[in-house]
Amino acid sequence: MSEPENKIQNQNQNQKKPAAATAAPVTTSAITPTRSENYAEWYQQVVRAAELAETSPVRGCMVIKPWGYATWENIQRVLDRMFKDTGHRNAYFPLLIPLSFLEKEAEHVDGFAKECAVVTHHRLQPGIKADGKPGLVPAGELEEPLVVRPTSETIIGASFSKWVQSYRDLPLLINQWANVVRWEMRTRLFLRTTEFLWQEGHTAHATSEEAMVETMKMLEVYADFTENWMAMPVIKGEKTEGERFPGAVTTYCIEAMMQDRKALQAGTSHFLGQNFAKSSDIKFSDASGSISFAWTTSWGVSTRLIGGMIMTHADDDGMVLPPRLAPAHVVIIPVTHKPETAAAVLEYCTRLAAELRTITYAGRTVEVELDARDIRGGDKAWQWIKKGIPLRVEVGPRDMEQDSVFMARRDRAHKDKQSLKRDEFVATITTILEDMQSGLFARAKAHREQNSKRVDSRAEFEAFFGSKNDSEDGGGSVQGGFALAHYSPDPKVEDELKAKFAVTCRCIPIDGDEEPGVCIFTGRPSTRRAVFAKSY
Repeated sequence: MSEPENKIQNQNQNQKKPAAATAAPVTTSAITPTRSENYAEWYQQVVRAAELAETSPVRGCMVIKPWGYATWENIQRVLDRMFKDTGHRNAYFPLLIPLSFLEKEAEHVDGFAKECAVVTHHRLQPGIKADGKPGLVPAGELEEPLVVRPTSETIIGASFSKWVQSYRDLPLLINQWANVVRWEMRTRLFLRTTEFLWQEGHTAHATSEEAMVETMKMLEVYADFTENWMAMPVIKGEKTEGERFPGAVTTYCIEAMMQDRKALQAGTSHFLGQNFAKSSDIKFSDASGSISFAWTTSWGVSTRLIGGMIMTHADDDGMVLPPRLAPAHVVIIPVTHKPETAAAVLEYCTRLAAELRTITYAGRTVEVELDARDIRGGDKAWQWIKKGIPLRVEVGPRDMEQDSVFMARRDRAHKDKQSLKRDEFVATITTILEDMQSGLFARAKAHREQNSKRVDSRAEFEAFFGSKNDSEDGGGSVQGGFALAHYSPDPKVEDELKAKFAVTCRCIPIDGDEEPGVCIFTGRPSTRRAVFAKSY
């Protein structure tokens, strides 16, 4: 018996039994535990139930399943077009980076040293392993160790130093779609894995001003994408020195609030100044013949965005996908339990699917799943509910006779269905999808606003966040949300807040007017409020 499909049946059966026989809990949602019971475990169960990804035999790595990878492909498709529309071109660079390349930029290598996977040998041969048993052992030690890329500034810098000779070669605007490896101690599917997929943009410019324009332009691209495609509202801001990308002059970010009120850094854009240009020898001759170092930037987002979508939109029945990025927009479920009408119903559904596929929505044709599998209709419906497909359409003999469909939206209760004439459904499907898209954004933004607070004293700050233990995985949502407090950046203050409350300064927002005030921690003058939160 499938869990949520038979909720009412389970309840009725339990009502008929004596009290002593009703010890088993009644299932009230497709996902257990629920968000309020154990948010961290709820997240893992949504990933599994929605068939987005699973753990792999390799420590800390994940297998992205077809439904999850199709979501990533849609993210790639949209972002890739946005990058190309802003003048960038794709290239690909080596996965393995000579150790000496990382050592050229001291702050950079210090920032990533503890996360690097290192290749030291180039072959295997029969031998005795460390446990004393025979097997394959590494051999052929490399002259120089190779680091599996944690990020590509240094290896790309080596190419840029050859490609850039004159001011006529600038600006150089490159993007790479790739995988990276960062040896994480605690992993969580999509949010933090040893290997993950991402894109990393790298650019070189003739002046500091041009590089800063690029940095802010790409931050706006990310904010546009997350809000208008992922339906996830974000705050654009500057990172403090303690949260800055290793080797960067300035780091800008977009921060989103998840349903448990923690922050998620969804993307970053870095102004690197001339730091990497000097370490990689990226120089050019200007119009007067003078030699100068280039000004560079880097920026990136990753499969972490899928984790952000889950924690922003999913519910206790599974995933809820923003229609603009959903792998499919609608599933048609033929109701064919009567043999004499099964063929006709299936033919009707096939024609409906073909008609829907001629419609364009959000830059692609409406994508339709026709689920004609020989399994129970209730089981089909719940599988698609958990996967988060925006629209479910059921068609039975009576619907076919009336030239109608029975439709359910994933952003509403699973029992909330309506009958529509086929022509009306076809004519309004893009309107329905767009209404769902905007509704998901509005709901997420309202959640952020309800859980953000202006804090004007340290006592108020501490009361808002409670203790560090409130942030640990376990039950319910964490204490707090987004605290907006006047702050004069101080690394010692941030270390203390992290140790005592598991709270970090997420960013200093760049939008809005300046607001003179006094830092609640140091008493020093402050011109803007910063955003503080517990985070992923």
